[in-house]
Amino acid sequence: MTVVLLKFSDATPDDVPAIAALQKSAAGAQLTYDYDVFVKLPNHRCINEQLCLRAKGVNTMHSHRETVTRRGPKRLFRSCAKQLARKCCMALILITVSASAWAQVASNVAAKSPWGPDDEIGTLNMMTDASRLKVVEQIAGGKVYDLSVDIYVGMPDCCGAFGDPSYQIWMTHTPQRTAAGTAPEANPELLSYSGDAISMYTHTGTHIDALNHFGFHGNIWNQVSADDALDARGWTRSGVDTYPPIIARGILIDVATSKGVDHLPESYTVTARDLQDALKEQGTVLQPGDVVLIRTGLMSLWPDRAEYRLDNQAGLGLEAAQWLVDARKAMLLGADNFGVDSFPSKNPDNFVPVHSYLFAERGVSIIEVMWLEDLAKDQVYEFLFIAAPLKLRGATASPIRPLAMPIQRP
Repeated sequence: MTVVLLKFSDATPDDVPAIAALQKSAAGAQLTYDYDVFVKLPNHRCINEQLCLRAKGVNTMHSHRETVTRRGPKRLFRSCAKQLARKCCMALILITVSASAWAQVASNVAAKSPWGPDDEIGTLNMMTDASRLKVVEQIAGGKVYDLSVDIYVGMPDCCGAFGDPSYQIWMTHTPQRTAAGTAPEANPELLSYSGDAISMYTHTGTHIDALNHFGFHGNIWNQVSADDALDARGWTRSGVDTYPPIIARGILIDVATSKGVDHLPESYTVTARDLQDALKEQGTVLQPGDVVLIRTGLMSLWPDRAEYRLDNQAGLGLEAAQWLVDARKAMLLGADNFGVDSFPSKNPDNFVPVHSYLFAERGVSIIEVMWLEDLAKDQVYEFLFIAAPLKLRGATASPIRPLAMPIQRP
């Protein structure tokens, strides 16, 4: 199931992008909608038998199920707006539609960027000097949370099965160097010089994926073709080197705790309803431009390579990702699993439907293998998020060390 949260006052349904997408996906077919109206009343009392007040002035009106045609949502919303206008100051309508309707929203075609033909960073354009300053000014204390994992030889990795190299490190210089053919005591060194080198897949440990990581039909974000922008040394467009430092409001959605488990079951697909339930329990409200981090609890299995694996991990479903980026306007997504998506994919033609939708169709990047246990333990759900990828020219990913500092909650 897919849940679309719509907020309106005097606006018509045509002003709500989610309604337009819903009507487009319906394509004239009949769909069944379940909706609940949550009403904030001007005073603390029941106004009829169907509108009964809960705690603190917020109540739930009766659920209603109705089969409507493509034009049905307009009539439904206008009718509700007229009825509620006389009784309340604000209304939220929660519509649930079948997953098949939202699945059609994914076009499987790389999109043009609304930020112009030269754009390479997608929704990271939502950051401004003003937005960065606003969240920095809300810092509530000096405690810093490290959201990354250690990188070491033998650590769990996502993609060895695909032939990608594991992390390796070796010494290139050590203090034991001596001149050839002489004993160490015959050639003492004043300086003890150490140096090392590493080899790794760029998608190792905690890392950010760039928009050139996945696309459709040879095209990546902003309809850039591999024929025009890819050579043996990497992409010349949308590489991680083009990414700015990320400073924004961060939100943790602790789905595992919301469901009362240490970690979500194997291959569990997180839904929009799961996200909404967790947000409600946390008392957290998403805002446009947020960095949204999803806790599945899988880091409780880290670093057991037999348990922390890509092939059976719990993660976001496509409709949940769509709700975050389309309805709530999240700027960046992250999770504590290997791929943000749940695996294996339920789409036989696309083994990473969340990846490809976010990168190629929406210009949204993701951060994977995040350590969210400390935030969850301390129930820090809103924070200043700071991270910066390495400037690896043309690369599809970069190791990253995200940091979080609690901010004042509204």
